Amino acid sequence: MACRRPDQLDPDQLKENLNTKRIGKNILVFNRTSSTNDIVRRYSRDKQNDGLAIFAEEQTAGRGRAGNKWLSRPSDSILCSVLLTDNKLNNELLSLTFAVAVADAVGKPGDRQANIKWPNDIMINTKKIAGILLEATSENKQNICIVGIGINCHQQENDFPAELQKTATSIDMESHSVTDRIHLAKRLLISIDHRLEEAQQNKQHVIDQWLSLNIQCGHRVTLLFDGKKFAGYCSGIDPDKGLVLQLDTGGIRMFDAAHTTIVK
Repeated sequence: MACRRPDQLDPDQLKENLNTKRIGKNILVFNRTSSTNDIVRRYSRDKQNDGLAIFAEEQTAGRGRAGNKWLSRPSDSILCSVLLTDNKLNNELLSLTFAVAVADAVGKPGDRQANIKWPNDIMINTKKIAGILLEATSENKQNICIVGIGINCHQQENDFPAELQKTATSIDMESHSVTDRIHLAKRLLISIDHRLEEAQQNKQHVIDQWLSLNIQCGHRVTLLFDGKKFAGYCSGIDPDKGLVLQLDTGGIRMFDAAHTTIVK
């Protein structure tokens, strides 16, 4: 039997002194589940579940964008999903907001600040440390959004598949210490709560924060949009239409996150 980690997630500990307005008023923790996004979806029809946060110690079918799998051993990561039952932000701005919130929560393990790689990766030292998956639907005139978040915490290099060992990292690897996942999970919920409120009141501040953390602005980017390849220099972000590129072929074009994949 595996040993219980000292930072095993517990809903009572996560709720203690949380002091959020919206996110984390209700918290559930599963020892093992297929996907936290799938669990959250079961609660999405009841508006009273707005702000629900579900965590799992292990996912058997965790997923990222474009059908990618999210792999993690039990209790090595923060694996959670947040439910917004009546979202007022468009999907592009919501994606930016969550990216800033997750980067805030990860902070600066070691000597490097967490950065954002559009559309959904959080990076440190050019390596991925966290990812975000936004799934949006509309039911009975309600804009329902489920946002899944995975943050690598306790992994060491050999814990990642061979093909990811040069491109993935964890908080423990960057900080050369052992992170407390309970503290990190609480910091994440507080950060999401704060940034969502901020985006509704002053979206430009969130956009400015995103721009200051993004690693692609001012650099050449190649991407696939609806199966077609585009390349150019990233000049910024539009909160309604997505990434802004000055195309190599001339002209400026914007690309939304839902239909776009960055080419490595």
